[in-house]
Amino acid sequence: MALLLLTGCGEKKRARVHLPPAPEVSSGSRPVPEQIEVPKNAKPILVETGLASWYGPPYHNRRGANGEVYDMNAMTAAHRTLPLNSIVRVTNVSNDKSALVRITDRGPFVEGRVIDLSLAAAKELGVWRAGIAKVRLEVLEAPAPLANGGRWCVQIGAFSDEQDAQKFKGKLARRYKTAKVLAFGSPVGDFWVRVRVLGDDRRRAEEVLKDNHTPEGTMFLVRLD
Repeated sequence: MALLLLTGCGEKKRARVHLPPAPEVSSGSRPVPEQIEVPKNAKPILVETGLASWYGPPYHNRRGANGEVYDMNAMTAAHRTLPLNSIVRVTNVSNDKSALVRITDRGPFVEGRVIDLSLAAAKELGVWRAGIAKVRLEVLEAPAPLANGGRWCVQIGAFSDEQDAQKFKGKLARRYKTAKVLAFGSPVGDFWVRVRVLGDDRRRAEEVLKDNHTPEGTMFLVRLD
């Protein structure tokens, strides 16, 4: 999900991750879950199959990758590479339940999973209690081309120890002098490294992904926009 920049290094304790409080959202201004509409005859521009999971607390009321405050009760989802604000039909292949979601965040950062659903979407699809389920994604609308353009980076994690993340960050910063390398802590207490190559170019990001590995954590290609 959207990750928060670490403000400093500390002891080897996951509790040392310093996070600002979640934005206040008063009961009177809470967003009403949006009604997503697409033309009835809309044809998918991309179809993908894989595992879905879901996320709620502690990400609820924190800002997502598209700048909006994440509301776990709205019909949204996280995907690593689809343009933000794309509209996707998600179908649980085990029960044939479908729902429309809007991509507002980045994730899931777990190997083998393709989408992280909001709590509301997970309940709608019957994924909530199971935790994960095989789904089919049909991209119905996208605000930008899927195959070209975009701003890209590589995200590496999750590290269980902050110092390991900082050490790997330093290694990458020395190797890629034109890249912007940041270390992050997540709301659940693990650590990530993000590499933004020159121009956020996809080809350069793919080269970083291909040429590196770490014994702890997994490397993901992530679209920023």
